[in-house]
Amino acid sequence: MLDSYGRRISYMRLSVTDLCNQRCRYCMPEEGICQKSHADMLTEDEMINAVEIAAGLGVNKLRITGGEPLVKKNILSICERAAALEGIKELCITTNGVLLENMAAQLKAAGVSRINLSLDTLDREKFKYITRRDNLDTVLRALEKSLELGFEKIKINAVLLGGFNDDEIPALAELSRTYGVDVRFIEFMPFSYVNSDFDEKTFMPCSAVVERLPELECLDGRDGVAKLYRLPGAKGNVGLISPLSNHFCADCNRIRLTADGKLLPCLHSSLEFSIKGLSYAEMEERFKEAILAKPQRHATLSQTQHSESRRIMNQIGG
Repeated sequence: MLDSYGRRISYMRLSVTDLCNQRCRYCMPEEGICQKSHADMLTEDEMINAVEIAAGLGVNKLRITGGEPLVKKNILSICERAAALEGIKELCITTNGVLLENMAAQLKAAGVSRINLSLDTLDREKFKYITRRDNLDTVLRALEKSLELGFEKIKINAVLLGGFNDDEIPALAELSRTYGVDVRFIEFMPFSYVNSDFDEKTFMPCSAVVERLPELECLDGRDGVAKLYRLPGAKGNVGLISPLSNHFCADCNRIRLTADGKLLPCLHSSLEFSIKGLSYAEMEERFKEAILAKPQRHATLSQTQHSESRRIMNQIGG
């Protein structure tokens, strides 16, 4: 389906839970969140109906997110049912990796073909600081297990944080040579609730990666929203995602569905369309309404101009 600006919406991000087993400082509060009633959240059947409707409207790529999706007790069933739907050609999952080592084989068997692993630092102490948990070794074992199982694609997502991990840009990029994975650097996005932990020095444009790694070779084309580069001799790519310094709204092809049943046409907009409790036909109409309401672009974002979203990141879906 085309939105009002002629963009074909072919990608949906489905958050299956807003709960997480880490407490990343840019994502959620240290004390966690107030757990909602099961009655307020989408059921598995509602999620699958939503994916089926999205596929019927032209969505062919589905990414499962959270919170942390692997804490969801029925995550394997959700993945298996979604992967089996006509029209879904690519099923991906974004995870912090804490539970991935023991679940990777089951996820692959359930139809997950691609994994995005969140990893902002390779330093154990800094990992403990940013996530408020001591799980670096566990995450690295999960990466190696996923490589061993031969997923179609594995990507590492690293949020660029000035004064925190900018000194690790070379080491993180080197994973594209060491493991042959894609490493994607993502500009820090200013949601109001994290402002107390991060100041104006936190924001680093993706151009800093190119400056730190002059040997990067620019590749033709993009991978979704990522501009692609490659280190000499590497099998994997380095991707730069720049929602602030060089927004990609004109090419945005996605829609988001939260775990409590809200369709979000744009990550940084306050627009929400509820599908919880609707019939199949009503849900389909709400999808069409949300797609047509997708804004031309998000508001300007900067260190002082925050996202207009009314949610914290774990309540949206990473």
